[in-house]
Amino acid sequence: MTCPICAKDADPKYRPFCSRRCADIDLGKWLSGAYSVPAGEDEEWNEDSVPPEGKPH
Repeated sequence: MTCPICAKDADPKYRPFCSRRCADIDLGKWLSGAYSVPAGEDEEWNEDSVPPEGKPH
């Protein structure tokens, strides 16, 4: 397995990363919002929405 940040061989101690540095870079990307899953316009939700199972929240 290679490190998803720098492509060096992964270190079992920091798996799947090669070092603490690459693990911290990845964490920083998650915390800054660099990684995201796009939502479609029809997937809007608000507090007045009813959950899919039909039960009020």
